[in-house]
Amino acid sequence: MKDATKDILNQGRKKIRDLRERYLARFGFRVGVLALTVVLYFAAPRSFDVVKGTTFFQRFFWLHLLWLYWIVDMIRQLIPTNRALALGSLKQFRHFYRPIKEKLQHAQLRDIFRKGRVDSWKVLGIWTALVAGIGVLWAVGVLKEKELLLVSVAFFVLDLTFVLFWCPFRTWILKTRCCTTCRIFNWGHLMMFSPLLFIPGFFSATLFGLSAVVFLVWEARFLLYPERFFEETNEALRCANCADPLCGMPAKRA
Repeated sequence: MKDATKDILNQGRKKIRDLRERYLARFGFRVGVLALTVVLYFAAPRSFDVVKGTTFFQRFFWLHLLWLYWIVDMIRQLIPTNRALALGSLKQFRHFYRPIKEKLQHAQLRDIFRKGRVDSWKVLGIWTALVAGIGVLWAVGVLKEKELLLVSVAFFVLDLTFVLFWCPFRTWILKTRCCTTCRIFNWGHLMMFSPLLFIPGFFSATLFGLSAVVFLVWEARFLLYPERFFEETNEALRCANCADPLCGMPAKRA
């Protein structure tokens, strides 16, 4: 019996380690993409022309590979797969919802869901103001296509920085325990590609457009099934039941 318990604990630790190592590897890849983008910004500025108009179809650039990676990554957000993504993203699907055993009063549920809506609108307001500032810099000519893409790639790195290390939204606004319980987990791509909104062309339109679809699907599911998104109503999100703590800390079992 003792050996069986030990095996279960070892499997749990390995699962936690494997998940965090996968995400750290993805973070390393993103940092590498940012470094490459900065180098090519100076060494091969013409390679950024793919973001303009219909240049996407005229010649192959390294950015085509990055575009494909981003498109596939966003499509994955829409598929209820078991282990391709963290639970913070998958909780929108019915398969990952475990109803709580205790019964909450209607007023309690209303307050929980209302706080989730209000907090998310605060984040959206802050992000809209930031994107508006970027738009002003674009309008006055301080930022051009290359710089806007560079900003998006920087956001690409920050997205996982917030998940793995420290998130200002979680700390100052959402006040959530971790990314698994984050109300806006799947907003990342919309935030990431917001700077591309100002660039007319196939490259930017497809990336921002698909990110908007991911965002709208997430928000539609929140409106229809808010109970899936909070640890107060979904047992799977509680620390004691955490299947993939990206914080790297073993879950405390009750």
